[in-house]
Amino acid sequence: MKPAPGKVRLIGGRWRGTRLDVPEVAGLRPSSDRVRETLFNWLAPMLPGARVLDLFAGSGALGLEAVSRGAASAVLVERDRALVNALRATAARLPGGDALTVVQGDALAWLPTQPVDAFDLAFVDPPFAANLWEAVLPALLPRLSGQAWLYVEAPLAAVPNVGPGWALHREGATREVRYALYRRHAGAAATLGSEPGAAGMAPTPIPTP
Repeated sequence: MKPAPGKVRLIGGRWRGTRLDVPEVAGLRPSSDRVRETLFNWLAPMLPGARVLDLFAGSGALGLEAVSRGAASAVLVERDRALVNALRATAARLPGGDALTVVQGDALAWLPTQPVDAFDLAFVDPPFAANLWEAVLPALLPRLSGQAWLYVEAPLAAVPNVGPGWALHREGATREVRYALYRRHAGAAATLGSEPGAAGMAPTPIPTP
């Protein structure tokens, strides 16, 4: 089950137990404790010192969890003003919260303004109803480093194809969500989607976690 608004908490690292102030926002779907615990077990070896991007940050649970567990910094991008205000308030009260940068804006408009190779890890968990993967993934790839990691959440029956420059590292599923962690191939092309439909939605079998 998804945590209720206002009940999301960090589950590891220096900020473990911190409860995040999550306003009631339509479509908000924070990753569950179980999914985050699994994801950050996968990510543990690469987190120390990583530069993290949390697009569609929502509650901020993914970006904050990453910094809590050793990432050097995280940029959290979110459109909703109430969520942005909550994220900024959380960053202000946490020791070491200056490692967090909260940006209010549209992810698709913001991404092209960022430098090449700016991030080592990106979380992509947009509102499912908006179907933004096809537009976001091509804009995101040039902003990731040559050895970057990419985490994607999507509906169980419709999985984004992240393109030929990525290898699936691990994946899992709940009743409604498929979550997957990818590793960028060394020397991958700087442009995602060089093949027709590379960033489109394609069904794929989901192994039992």
